Amino acid sequence: MGPEEKPRRVRMTPGARRVLEAAERLFYAHGIHAVGVDLVAAEAGVTKKTLYDRFGSKEQIVVEYLAGRDERWRELLAARLETAGEEPADRVVAVFEASRAWSARYGARGCSMINAHAEIGDPAHPAHPVITGQKRWMLDLFTGLAREIDPAGADRLGRTLTLLHEGVLVAHGLGIVPDPFGAALDEVRELLRR
Repeated sequence: MGPEEKPRRVRMTPGARRVLEAAERLFYAHGIHAVGVDLVAAEAGVTKKTLYDRFGSKEQIVVEYLAGRDERWRELLAARLETAGEEPADRVVAVFEASRAWSARYGARGCSMINAHAEIGDPAHPAHPVITGQKRWMLDLFTGLAREIDPAGADRLGRTLTLLHEGVLVAHGLGIVPDPFGAALDEVRELLRR
C-alpha cells in the first residue's frame, strides 16, 4: 500500500464496535504489542472467532483504532477552526488549543499516532499509512495556514509549527514539562508576531 492510499476499513456491527472500543481503551493504556486479541475479545464480550470474523487480524483492529481516532480528531479540529474566525494566526492558535482539549480528554499518555509509530515502525504494516497520513495532514494544515501568514516563508513556518505541535504532544505524554500546551502557545504567539 502506498503512502497516499486509504487503508481497508471494516463495516461496523454492534459486536465490532464493542471490539473496537475495548481495543482502543486497551491499546492506548497498555500499548499495541502488550495487548493480545484474547484480552480484547474478553473485554468486548465476544468470542475470538467473532473478532476474527469481523476484523480478520489484529493488524486490522489497529487500523480501525487509529483511523477512528484520526477521524474524531479531525472532526474536533474542524469545529474549532470553524469558530476561530478567518484570521490565520487565530486559526493556528486554535489548532494548539484543540490539541490541548483533545489531550485533556483522550490523550493522557500522549499522541496515539506517535505511540503507535514507536511500536510499529514497519512501513509495511497496514496501519502505517494511517499514522503517516495523519501527520502529513497536520503538516499540510499548518503549511496552508502559514501560507496565509507569510507566503514566502510558508514551508518553513509550516514545518516549525508542526514540530512545535508534535513536540507538545510528546511532552504532554511524558508529563515532564509543566503545562506544555501553555508553553507551546506562548512560543506560537511569539513566532506569529514576528
